Amino acid sequence: MDSVKKALDRALYWIVVVLFAMLVLIVVWQIVSRQVLGAPASWTDEGARLTFVWLGLFAAAFVFGERGHIAVEFVARKLPGRSERALAVVVQLITLAFTVVVLIWGGGRAASNAWLQNLSALPFTLGQMYLALPVAGTLIAFYSLYYVAGLLRGTHGPYVELEDESEVVAATVEPLTPRKEA
Repeated sequence: MDSVKKALDRALYWIVVVLFAMLVLIVVWQIVSRQVLGAPASWTDEGARLTFVWLGLFAAAFVFGERGHIAVEFVARKLPGRSERALAVVVQLITLAFTVVVLIWGGGRAASNAWLQNLSALPFTLGQMYLALPVAGTLIAFYSLYYVAGLLRGTHGPYVELEDESEVVAATVEPLTPRKEA
């Protein structure tokens, strides 16, 4: 299962990089065509929106898989080892339930309902844009099950441990002080 996760991590990373590059290029072309050429491209608004939706959801799945999402762990870290681990399993199961109901089932229904609604400037449908919901939901569900299995086997800790102080989030950095003029 670890090799599947590593391959999925690598694939998602490159998908997110490519989608981000596409989004930047589309938006730059939108600006150039409107401001420089004086003839805005008709497809760039929908293209940027479609790319942004897929990028955002795939990036969310990638960050979830890397355990880089925001988590409030202050109280949970005060619990004894077994309770902390049990709480982490419960949190993952709640996340899994939300993902299955909202992203996979609800997103699948939204995609199905909008499958025949054509976008005006691109050869895609609104349903194809909404398809990002169940696809990303499936990825997040996989990661959630992966972490539940790791927690139950004892191969994963309940939370990500920072290796050194350089990994501490920016919110914990001391506020900047004004420089003294010489």
